[in-house]
Amino acid sequence: MAALASVLSTGFEALVIGEVHENITLRCGNVSGPRGPVTWYRNDSEPVFLLSSNSSIPPAEPRFSLANASSLHIKVLRPQDEGNYTCREVLNETRWFRVWLQMARGPYEVEVNISSTGALPNGTLYAAKGSQVDFSCNSSSRPPPMVEWQFQAPDSSTETFGNNLTASCFSLLLMSQNLQGNYTCLATNMRSRRQRKVTTELLVYFPPPSAPQCWAEMSQGSLMLQLTCRWDGGYPDPDFLWTEEPGGVVVGMSKLGVKMLNQSQLSDGKKFKCVGSHIVGPELGASCVVQIRSPSLLSEPMKTCFVGGNVTLTCQVSGAYPLAKILWLRNLTQPEVVIRPNGHYLITQDGQSSTLTIRNCSQVVDEGYYVCRAENPVGVREVDIWLSVKEPLNIGGIVGTIVSLLLLGLAIISGLLLYYSPVFCWKVGNTFRGQDMGDVMVLVDSEEEEEVEEENAAEEEEEEEEEANEGEESPEEIPKHGHIHRVTALVNGNVDWMANGLQALQDNSSEEQSDIIQEEDRPV
Repeated sequence: MAALASVLSTGFEALVIGEVHENITLRCGNVSGPRGPVTWYRNDSEPVFLLSSNSSIPPAEPRFSLANASSLHIKVLRPQDEGNYTCREVLNETRWFRVWLQMARGPYEVEVNISSTGALPNGTLYAAKGSQVDFSCNSSSRPPPMVEWQFQAPDSSTETFGNNLTASCFSLLLMSQNLQGNYTCLATNMRSRRQRKVTTELLVYFPPPSAPQCWAEMSQGSLMLQLTCRWDGGYPDPDFLWTEEPGGVVVGMSKLGVKMLNQSQLSDGKKFKCVGSHIVGPELGASCVVQIRSPSLLSEPMKTCFVGGNVTLTCQVSGAYPLAKILWLRNLTQPEVVIRPNGHYLITQDGQSSTLTIRNCSQVVDEGYYVCRAENPVGVREVDIWLSVKEPLNIGGIVGTIVSLLLLGLAIISGLLLYYSPVFCWKVGNTFRGQDMGDVMVLVDSEEEEEVEEENAAEEEEEEEEEANEGEESPEEIPKHGHIHRVTALVNGNVDWMANGLQALQDNSSEEQSDIIQEEDRPV
């Protein structure tokens, strides 16, 4: 490496900076044109010969040589080479040129210490968010260096924290994410302007603020169970460990929190635990638990559809975790045929409830068993539904028949009431009193109206004969009447007359009954 020299001229004097173990050339004045013979001395207490342009005189040390016919070239500088040098030139006259050589060394090593951090396998340092971090940097050189700290955040310009002549220390009390980046300690030899720096990347880590979340789902295109665990919001991403519970049997570890399990590893009610761990804590990590369940089915066992109509079959799944896949099948062949939506079948699903709508029902095509199947990686459940297809009913004919039967029954009941209970008619008529009826109705309980008239005529004749013979002799025999006729007269507008007539009729009946009893009591 070529020597790094700094020259300061004042008249015929020059200041030259040399680096230990480097080479340097000292010029004999700043003169152009032809040069005469030169001789180099080192000025200590007394001048010491070093080198002459006269080839017959050897140099004081092999490290010294003449360059450009007048300059002193020194190889592998030593700290003791520092001092004053003089060049004497003889050309028409003798001229003296003085040069001051100063030695510089380092900085060779820069020591950086960042406390309260951890280190990754690649050497990158990290600190926890909110913690205090102490920085220090020092270096050795001749003369002592100036030390300063620089910080550069990602995609940002460099910032200087300050400098000190020998060392630099500072502290960051609350580490935050915007303090993540590259920290550089720069040591500068102010004499030689030589610099040495050490750059350290410091990351700021923090765990997720909330608890982890885990769930199970059926993998796409297969019946394998996919366990997923998420613990978002931290930096860097956490590690995940899946175990079976109880027992803590390790199922697998994953950086993504995803684990695939086949059906042989599953059973109804089994629990799986996900434990998330972060590099900066908490020490025991955080966890969540998933419990898997096989599906249960609920549906109507029978449904009816009329020919040409529509019918909807419903299947409700409950208790399944992960969610079950619902299929409709027709139980006509083995294996059963999966029903696909088309113009005849309409399948809809809302969550874990599925419906199958059959349009334009046909007894030949659609009647029979339908199967609702629910399956997840834990288990499979099926339920059969019988669909009966019938011809539509003649509603109008049924209604007409019912109405006719009701009317016929009403007519029969009315006839029976009129025939066997004439008093009922009197009670009904009593409700219309005060109204202008205009007629008198007489009701008798005889079998035929003509027989009643004949009996009435015979009674009148007998009464006339009895009255004619009443004074001559007492009757030996009183004729018995086989029937007592009760007559009810409904007279419009005169209730008293109707009541009096009824009372007279009852009195006559009582007298006749008394006569009959007396006759029966006489001795023969």
